[in-house]
Amino acid sequence: MKNTYGSALALTIFGESHGAAIGAVLDGMAAGVPVDEARVAACMDKRRARGDGLSTARVEADQVQFLSGVVNGHTTGTAIALMIENQNTRSGDYAKTADLLRPGHADYTAYAKYHGFQDARGGGHFSGRVTAALVAGGAIVLDALSRAGIDISTHIARCAGISDTPFALDDPAALAAQAEALVGKPEGFALLDTTVEEPMKAAIRAAGADGDSVGGILETAILGLPAGLGEPYFDSVESLLAHAAFSIPAVKGIEFGTGFGFADLRGSAANDAFRMDEVGRVVTRTNHNAGLNGGISNGMPVVFRTVVKPTPSIYKQQDTVDYVARKNATLSIQGRHDPCIVPRAAIVQTCTAALVVGDLMTTRYGTAWMERPTSYRREES
Repeated sequence: MKNTYGSALALTIFGESHGAAIGAVLDGMAAGVPVDEARVAACMDKRRARGDGLSTARVEADQVQFLSGVVNGHTTGTAIALMIENQNTRSGDYAKTADLLRPGHADYTAYAKYHGFQDARGGGHFSGRVTAALVAGGAIVLDALSRAGIDISTHIARCAGISDTPFALDDPAALAAQAEALVGKPEGFALLDTTVEEPMKAAIRAAGADGDSVGGILETAILGLPAGLGEPYFDSVESLLAHAAFSIPAVKGIEFGTGFGFADLRGSAANDAFRMDEVGRVVTRTNHNAGLNGGISNGMPVVFRTVVKPTPSIYKQQDTVDYVARKNATLSIQGRHDPCIVPRAAIVQTCTAALVVGDLMTTRYGTAWMERPTSYRREES
């Protein structure tokens, strides 16, 4: 089983939805890097369910315990181990339907891979619950990147058929302003147009009341990324971000910049014209290619979107099979489930992107970007 992402800066996750705890080990951080536990807690709060009809009724405190690697608010240079206790589990909800494969879930593929030895309670290791550990580890890197002038933010581009204002690919300055407005936003729906929040909430609640669920699209912007990160082929920035994004449960598609919209454009409209800005930097007039050329960052904002499928745990009766009895069956799912995971997944995508960017930065600059966040690039000149 592969539970580690990254090479120069790596995160390993562990735990199951109904186990004693979930957690992560972050390896590769330099010594002396500030760890703002309040910012980590704020990121955790954005992912946390509130039992408000918009998310699962399973409410967890999600308090992060640092077991090693952090002393007096700074990294020690050794592996950072963190743990989040599972305190509100109800495994009995799953006992009656334990042998019934839930449509859209990993139940069947887990049986095929682990031969029935997997922890199936609440989805086990496949559960979105495990993303809490991903957020905790990614939040540490997110904070370090911010000190180095790199900010990452995600908003709900669309949910339940209702759209937010998209990032402005034709106007990089406006795009930067949009993304910066999302940075540090308190808990709640991550939106650029706040007038669509209540209609989105109403649509999510309506699906939940009908025993169903809805999906959506998340859009992420990475600002301040230096030019020159990534490789031309197998470790391109796109491939690394896609690798990590598809590790988020329920993500089923990704596109960068204009993405699939390129199919309807001519090259003259798709290309981003290069210019020199007022301080002598190379920039592009538009950003259809999402700050990436040949798999390598060009210094403009990196923008990507993922599609998140409707939560597969729904209360409507569904056809399935009894895997143990080897016969057809019907299933009415029990337990506590989200009618939509899109709002909670926004911070997961942000922190996942932070891990990718942190690994890219460490691969190129070593730990200098963490130790000297305002001056590490002077060594290139």
